[in-house]
Amino acid sequence: PGFRKLALKYWRVGLEEMYRDFSKAGFLKALQRYMPELRPADLLPGPAGVRAQALAPNGTLVDDFVVDQQGGVLHVRNAPSPAATSSLAIAEMIVNTAERNFTLDSTKPRKRL
Repeated sequence: PGFRKLALKYWRVGLEEMYRDFSKAGFLKALQRYMPELRPADLLPGPAGVRAQALAPNGTLVDDFVVDQQGGVLHVRNAPSPAATSSLAIAEMIVNTAERNFTLDSTKPRKRL
């Protein structure tokens, strides 16, 4: 249900994005809003990336991490880029959540596997 709501709300944005994806002229025109001196020869094809984005049931984008627990498993979802640059802070949040939810004591040394 969330995707349908998002798609209906932003259908025009989606069409414009697809146009820029398939039209070099459309892509160039959009870029020239920020860099008017760009020319077609300045554009080179490159790899495309895919970024996962969590979507709430009401069709809104989830802006933060989602931490769920199922039994003895802690799931961390929607860690959007630049998650790697904040990986230590994310790790600390996961450790704190695990300690609280699984009654762990981080002051005790752990056995290495």
